Amino acid sequence: MVLTKLLGSKTARSLTVLSVLNEARRAHSRGNRLRTVAFLGLAVLAYQWTIAGLAAQGALRLFRGGSDPTPA
Repeated sequence: MVLTKLLGSKTARSLTVLSVLNEARRAHSRGNRLRTVAFLGLAVLAYQWTIAGLAAQGALRLFRGGSDPTPA
């Protein structure tokens, strides 16, 4: 139940949204409009459901090929 309280907190939601928005910014700077729109939509969902945002962000990272060695 502690994990549920932690993931449901306002701070966790805010950090998840900021993380997703950062990914959207990186996608936009690389010229990937489709991924940018997907991340912006995910940011809206992440504010409501933190775990959905975390899971989708992790899945997109795996799909992209792991971490990116070059910072944006």
